[in-house]
Parts: sequence; structure tokens; C-alpha cells
Amino acid sequence: METVGLGFCFEDLPLGRQFKTVGRTVTEADIVNFINCIGMTEVLFTNVEFLKQESDIKGRPAPGSLVFCFAEGLLAQSTMQTTGYAFLGMDLNIEGPTLAGDTIHVECEVIESRVSKSRPGRGLIRTRNRVVKQDGKVVMTYTPLRMIKCREA
Repeated sequence: METVGLGFCFEDLPLGRQFKTVGRTVTEADIVNFINCIGMTEVLFTNVEFLKQESDIKGRPAPGSLVFCFAEGLLAQSTMQTTGYAFLGMDLNIEGPTLAGDTIHVECEVIESRVSKSRPGRGLIRTRNRVVKQDGKVVMTYTPLRMIKCREA
């Protein structure tokens, strides 16, 4: 019997391949739980009066680190189960706010794909990941390099 939900192997991710994840709505509870869990009690995330009177952001913003974590979760559940071996690094840019009530998804494009020279049976994949809100605005772009399983060693 086939197991569904398994991740992509190296051979499934040629240069130029594009795909997107399902969406996820960021809730106020997500934001409150995240900032309390990690101790990010900055007024931008904990003081609605500050937001109303002094902030350029109108609404309840989610920390960029939370948005990144949600993006990685959306990708892990659909592309990396049993095939992802290592997250090796990235560049990350936050391009706009994500607010409570926004629904995000991740759009990926493979921009680097090569077989590992030092680790047989492994490939190195770099993607350009764009985190996109329901209105089409890009709120984050990052380019992770990952080591993943090859189907054929």
C-alpha cells in the first residue's frame, strides 16, 4: 500500500521546478502563544495602544520568525517527510508585515540542484521561497540550502 505525504527526493527537484503549499491562517492565538513561548515580549507584539498610537503597522503583527516557522512547517509537511536530511543555511528578507487573520502560503522555485560530492546518496537543493498573503503580497523571501535524499544512490 502506498504511503502518501512523503517528501521529494533529489530527482523530483530539477532546476526550475516550481510548486506551492496549501495556505495557513495566522491567528491572534498563534501570535500570543509564540511570543510568550520564546519570550519575545517587545511592545510591537504585546501593546495594542502602542500599535494604535505609534506604530506604522496597523493591526496585530506576527513576528517574522513566526512567519518563517509557519512557512517551514507548510513545506515540511508536504515536501520533506523521510527525505530531508539537513538545513544548511539561507538568506532571508522580510518584505512586509503579516497580521493576525492573514492567510499565507509558500511558493517555491528550485534555483540550485546538485549531487553532493562528499555524501553519497545525497543531493543539495536551494529554493527561492516566497511567503505570500491572500492578497498576493509577498511578505518574506528566503533561499534555504538543504541536503536531501537521492532516490538512486
